[in-house]
Amino acid sequence: QVQLVESGGGLVQAGGSLRLSCAASGIIFRINAMGWYRQVPGKQRALVATITSGGSINYADSVKGRFTISRDNAKNTVYLQMNSLKPEDTAVYYCNAEGTTALNRGSVITGMDYWGKGTLVTVSS
Repeated sequence: QVQLVESGGGLVQAGGSLRLSCAASGIIFRINAMGWYRQVPGKQRALVATITSGGSINYADSVKGRFTISRDNAKNTVYLQMNSLKPEDTAVYYCNAEGTTALNRGSVITGMDYWGKGTLVTVSS
């Protein structure tokens, strides 16, 4: 069973930095894309950044130039370096693994998506 565990959230002042990490565990053969999404109360979960196994990256316009996503394929881990944080970046940040091929209950399952439980980032003004 694949599990995603996020870490690195917390409270920071505006203009500060945080680094989020997300490690995928389990018997994993391939993850197509890993990424970060965020959600605030009353709103839908929104894309922050994604990175494919080949290194193609996509950012939300609101974080371009401030956030950097990276990935260690060997460790099935994705990172999000967040600089110049703003109060509007406050949210629960969720890790996502898309298009995963992994061993699940004795069978190799392809094309599954998994989510972490989320980590809270609070940016004070």
